[in-house]
Amino acid sequence: MDKPPETAGAQSLRRSLQLLRLLAERHEDGIKLTEVMEVSGLERSTAHRLLSCLAEERFAERDPATKAYRLGVDAMQLGFASMRRVPLVDSCRPLMQKLARMSGDTVFLVIRQGDYCLCLHREEGHFPVKVFTTDVGGRRLLGLGAGGLALMAALSDAEIERIHERHVDEYAQAGFTRERLRQAVRRTRAAGHADIVDTLTVGVSGVGCTFAASASTLAAISFGAISPRLPPARKKELARLLMAEIARDAGA
Repeated sequence: MDKPPETAGAQSLRRSLQLLRLLAERHEDGIKLTEVMEVSGLERSTAHRLLSCLAEERFAERDPATKAYRLGVDAMQLGFASMRRVPLVDSCRPLMQKLARMSGDTVFLVIRQGDYCLCLHREEGHFPVKVFTTDVGGRRLLGLGAGGLALMAALSDAEIERIHERHVDEYAQAGFTRERLRQAVRRTRAAGHADIVDTLTVGVSGVGCTFAASASTLAAISFGAISPRLPPARKKELARLLMAEIARDAGA
């Protein structure tokens, strides 16, 4: 995707937003000042000044014991408020309801949030066994779920390597070595859609595709179902349906 032109005179604001995104990515474990400097490329004095300001405004907090920074209360309140009505959800809901009705399966909408994908919405199909591998507002590492794998396949190989390096233990727990992740990405790129089995929950499969949510943001819609409902032939059928409906919706 083409990167939009940057607004002049907003460097400090842009750096602060960069740090907020970084805090969101590392919220579970926190991130120390030295790591912030390494990842962001900011000098120590600049990173410390911006983090201190965010902490004073309650958009960040610093653990006195570990010295690690996390998102603060006000940042999380903004996130909760935004979840009450998300424009992307409003625009995708009719399509997701249609896909859930046509397939009978659960349909998920996710976007990338740093090294994770964030579930914005889900629609339940009529099949009696529901598949709720991800709750609305829940996050999963990129590459594990169908939507997250579709999003990861859109990244550069170098960025995928960096994400794996940062979360090597978590990927290992899910059975993903570096090579297995590379293979999954290659298959996704070749097929034009993601295809998973047992990566998040044993006995659950999924199919996912990306689409442009805006000029600079990718999102993904995916199906999830118990594996007996998604043999290879039906996965291909649902992938074709998903890609066709996304293309039709984009052209509407």
